[in-house]
Amino acid sequence: MANLDAEAKGQTRDGKDEKLNAKLEASGASQGIWKMTFYTPEPVAMVLQEAEQAGYAAKTTSSRLVMRSPYNTAETYSEDVAGVPMEVFRVSAYYMAPQGLNVVNLAAACPKGGVLFTEDMISWHVPRRVTPLLDGRITVSEMHMGINGQRLDRSQVAARGYTLSTTDFHIVVEIPVGSPDGYYKSHAPDYQYHITYFVEPMLEVLWREDDTQDDNRYKVLFPIMTPLMHQSPQIQDDTVPETRVFSVLLGTFLHDVELRNITFSTGVLTVEESNAKGFTVQEHSLANGSKSFSLQVPFDADVVMYDIIETPFGLPVDLQASLQDIVLPIMAGTCDQNQFYISVKFGSHGANFKAIVGPRELTAEMAEDYNFYENGTHLSLILPYTAKDAVFELLTAESVKSRIDLLLLDRANDWVLADLYLACYFPLKATECRPNGTMTAVAVKVESTRNLKPSQLMLKDQSCIPQFSDDRVAYFSFSVDNCGTTRTFFDNYMMYENEIRLSYNNPEGAANTSPVDPDYRQTISCFYVVNETQTVAFSAKPRTYEPAADIGTGQMRLSQDPSYELFYQAEDYPVVKYLRQPLYFEVELMHSTDPHLELIAENCWATLYEDRTSLPSWDIIVDSCENRNDSYATIFHPVVSHSRVLLPSHIKRFSVKMFTFTKDDEVLKDQVYVHCDAVICDTSSQADGSCRGQCVHPPGRSYSGPAGVKKRSEEAPTQHAKGRSPLGQLFCLTFEYFLQVFTFCHLHLM
Repeated sequence: MANLDAEAKGQTRDGKDEKLNAKLEASGASQGIWKMTFYTPEPVAMVLQEAEQAGYAAKTTSSRLVMRSPYNTAETYSEDVAGVPMEVFRVSAYYMAPQGLNVVNLAAACPKGGVLFTEDMISWHVPRRVTPLLDGRITVSEMHMGINGQRLDRSQVAARGYTLSTTDFHIVVEIPVGSPDGYYKSHAPDYQYHITYFVEPMLEVLWREDDTQDDNRYKVLFPIMTPLMHQSPQIQDDTVPETRVFSVLLGTFLHDVELRNITFSTGVLTVEESNAKGFTVQEHSLANGSKSFSLQVPFDADVVMYDIIETPFGLPVDLQASLQDIVLPIMAGTCDQNQFYISVKFGSHGANFKAIVGPRELTAEMAEDYNFYENGTHLSLILPYTAKDAVFELLTAESVKSRIDLLLLDRANDWVLADLYLACYFPLKATECRPNGTMTAVAVKVESTRNLKPSQLMLKDQSCIPQFSDDRVAYFSFSVDNCGTTRTFFDNYMMYENEIRLSYNNPEGAANTSPVDPDYRQTISCFYVVNETQTVAFSAKPRTYEPAADIGTGQMRLSQDPSYELFYQAEDYPVVKYLRQPLYFEVELMHSTDPHLELIAENCWATLYEDRTSLPSWDIIVDSCENRNDSYATIFHPVVSHSRVLLPSHIKRFSVKMFTFTKDDEVLKDQVYVHCDAVICDTSSQADGSCRGQCVHPPGRSYSGPAGVKKRSEEAPTQHAKGRSPLGQLFCLTFEYFLQVFTFCHLHLM
């Protein structure tokens, strides 16, 4: 249930519209709610009576408006926020107050996912910036976690082993599996004993929107249940042949397990009936709250082999009495980053058993594939986690959980001598974000979607199908500017997002009748820091000669001296320079071997702030030449070939004397930001404009300053002989290649 509570204020009319007031009075809403507009996200309007019939509740007081909405109504919709699915409810309520008609906009967003599991830890991810509730930038002032609706203080969180932390995009709550604030529950799918762990954490966040200064409190109670965890009850045979009584102990089980009946070879008996026949059945409670069961049956009973089956789960047990000791095989398994390692220690019957790996009996061909080794007392297997007989249980952002099942069966009657269910997490990046604007994604068929055909998966654009697929995996590789990929900007980040979906058409065009969930979805996202993108793409119109720079990067660096051998590193910034001390800049086109390309530093300027269009500003290079209005003009330095410089035309060097911005003889700020625009030219072309060369003006053309690049400050900066000012922290390059322009903001030089 979503609750929306707001103070009774909003957009108010003066109440002079008599027709509207008459309409409201006729609807019975003259002093209450008139109508509501729900956003799905398309607007849907209802009067109060219609909304109540749809299951909503709303009321007003003298100072508040409260709305309640059930989950999953027709007027809610789903939205992914930073990779977390959210159920969103948005409504505008119109109601009458003494001063006129008021409108209040309300929104609620509840997470439906964002939980990752390991064998020992639950990680709950909540978006740090819940975009359906926000319009601008926010500042988080408080974060609290709790359990069952009760907030915990820091000491309680630490004592329980919980953690509350943040990343760039999420608030993360971590809870150890088995914490005393939750509880375990037994399950029995397919007559196998499993348990789950249930806990209900709470997250409470207080934030302030920077543009409104309003405080917002966001509280989420989120019940979490782990996936089924398979448990193998232990069977302890305590039979002493001399006593002529079979004796077996089964355990351990959770407190919610109850033994109801026992299936013998001659039929089913309840516990009471078994005791009446002289079979002793007992329940044993352990100190940790778990329990076990014991059964004793005389040798002269009318059963000699029997199965013990416990409802709602079943556990087959075969007992055999012998005057000699019987030792069963013992299996163990481990994992590394890529493989399962399984070892078997033989029992008293040696290797006289059948090995079942996954669904198949181990054959000589399989043994060769799985590095089978046997020495008379032990055998071992090494299987890759992608082995055909392994199954994928779960895919996360950084790993895949794979499981292998191994059974050892008696050759005579197929009794289970030993079993091993080995599951491990293996490193696998579901999504990779490459700096050249390419995304790759992997989709795998997990055990819960066993009817899925990976070849039928696609992206949002149905023409984008896997580059590779087999019966278990589909691999996608695509550019962020196609295949239906969406782009979202927030804060200092840019997010590209797409979705792997299920196609309903097979290659022959017939309808897909596979019972796979038709809502199969796998969201894939890439985040880029906007002012750290270092990839520049080059392209051109068809012509006689095509430059070879298909993909390249550029960088701008500050040299420590005129030799251009040593450059300042990222950790050196901000660099402190005295006024009039020279600064040696180098602009370079990287990762291109085309000798027909030349880099031209077209326009460079300095500002007080990071924004390249901010004022005041001062020109350093204008139309590829020094600023003629500057008494300390920029100096261009020649570039010659040597071991580091293979193509001098790809590098430009210039120096400028350090200055600062002043007004009325007062220094405005002690930092300066330098920005540059550069162009990449084809030296074999006869192009005019900047591609004439560095500081080459056409005949008859006089200097007129940069056109449309920036504006000078109204107060021109002056240079002073005293004081010092550190260099700024951002360089931006705009590479222009014929008619296509790519902006490149580079933080390698801060």
